Amino acid sequence: MTESEMLQKEYWDLKYISGPLIYLENGDRFPTGAILDLAMENGQVRQGQVLEATSTHAVVQVLQGTQGIDIKGTRVSMKKEGATIAVSTDVIGRRFNGTGEPIDGLAPIVAEEEREIGGSAINPVSRDKPNDFIETGVSVIDGFNTLVRGQKLPVFSGSGLPANELANMIVQNAQVRGEDEEFVVVFAGMGLTAREADYFTRAFEEGGQGERVVSFMNKADDPAIERLFAPRCALTVAEYLAFDKGYQVLVILTDMTSYCEALRQISSAREEIPGRRGYPGYMYTDLSTIYERAGRIRGNSGSVTQIPILTMPDDDITHPIPDLTGYITEGQIVMGRPLHRQGIFPPVDILPCLSRLMNNGIGEGRTEDWHREWSNQLYASYARGRDVRKLMAIVGEDALTPMDKNYLNFAVGFEKHMVGQGTERRSIDETFALGWKLMGLLPRGELTRVSREVVEQYYKAQTPEDFK
Repeated sequence: MTESEMLQKEYWDLKYISGPLIYLENGDRFPTGAILDLAMENGQVRQGQVLEATSTHAVVQVLQGTQGIDIKGTRVSMKKEGATIAVSTDVIGRRFNGTGEPIDGLAPIVAEEEREIGGSAINPVSRDKPNDFIETGVSVIDGFNTLVRGQKLPVFSGSGLPANELANMIVQNAQVRGEDEEFVVVFAGMGLTAREADYFTRAFEEGGQGERVVSFMNKADDPAIERLFAPRCALTVAEYLAFDKGYQVLVILTDMTSYCEALRQISSAREEIPGRRGYPGYMYTDLSTIYERAGRIRGNSGSVTQIPILTMPDDDITHPIPDLTGYITEGQIVMGRPLHRQGIFPPVDILPCLSRLMNNGIGEGRTEDWHREWSNQLYASYARGRDVRKLMAIVGEDALTPMDKNYLNFAVGFEKHMVGQGTERRSIDETFALGWKLMGLLPRGELTRVSREVVEQYYKAQTPEDFK
């Protein structure tokens, strides 16, 4: 049977409904991934995608949910062989739902082409080495865990921590160096509450960056199936803008935990054997099909960079979602609850943070040739200051040596000023200047991780009063 014949034929052989899924008889008539139209007796038409097709049955996920569907009166027909989205440069500045339909009240997108959202990871042979940094405007990222073009750098948050505010801050402030570079942010929100969706919508419009943002909004009351489509729609648009049009594209995905919960829900409805904590055993593979779409292609000027944001259940970094994400991605930004309790924003705990590709994006010609030394010195000094704080809790402040008190003052100043920058954008040069000022709280001889020549050039002694 040809595709055109399949598109014209209608079927009435629904077997049963299980949660968001419909089971059809004689599933070998539909290819896996095909998009079906489900025409109900009341005239309403819903869409579904074939997840599995065998000689005996087909499993179809219904994008608009299965509530109200009558298996006896519903006609099924194939619409197209795969889920697609319309792509063109007209998508920039537009707002869509999780399946790629415009929800901003503006005219439909005039598509240059329709692309399947499934996509695939970049061929390793064609991959180019990530290089050049993306300036996020956030000191703890730019200075210590630099985001590099083509990298995937997740943010691990806890429930109730301001991950959304950090995401918005990056959207508003991120930029690439070079006047000839075209930069776009693609945002995909999954499982957003009405309040969160409204927050992002207003923030993008009022922040003045809406004209360079492509946003996909999947709300918590939308069907869970749509949550699986949202990141793939976003990445398909990002790949088109990057590799066809030469844009530098930053993709922000939040919250990947909501995505994984939807994946678990669908797996349960399919009665699959669960893996760790009830999540499907193929979750690692599924996440990799999303994360590995970031990167650069040799000979192409564009890039796709990812910042996936996820909520760690019970603040457990060993939970399957952050655990598997950490295996696939190239580092992590960890938000700390103690810093949040102190009123510090963004509450990023830099000690467990890591950017594995940082060295590819910093150094002479990109930031400063002493950037890595500068970062190492501040990391080491802050870690020692944290140790002194723990010691003080045991022995008391009076038992501390003068050097211990220097490091304690440094740790307090680092958290209050370097980490706690607030919502204002801070350039990489401003971050460097603040770091050198903080190092002035320590004796010159303690700066052992920076070359003597650089210390002589930038060091200036400071007192805690200089930071008040």
